[in-house]
Amino acid sequence: MKTISLRGIDEETAAKLKEEALRKNLSVNALILQLIQRGIGLKVPSGRRPVFHDLDALAGTWTEEEAAEFLESIRDFEEVDEELWREANTAGH
Repeated sequence: MKTISLRGIDEETAAKLKEEALRKNLSVNALILQLIQRGIGLKVPSGRRPVFHDLDALAGTWTEEEAAEFLESIRDFEEVDEELWREANTAGH
């Protein structure tokens, strides 16, 4: 196997790599290899959905009132139209 040196990694990037490697219970080297392979399309995680953290900052930010208002606004989606359900389930038979 080839050895490649990577220069110019800033402190913030190095810290994030170490943090992510620790979270995934990997070495930093293994994490970097994994990221490179995925990035160039060589490896796709088998059977696992990707985990995204882009909305993490929003988690837990609603007040109880905002959460109740949201749940109220989507309540109609919980109702099942029985006739439409029967039509959909008998259409293929």
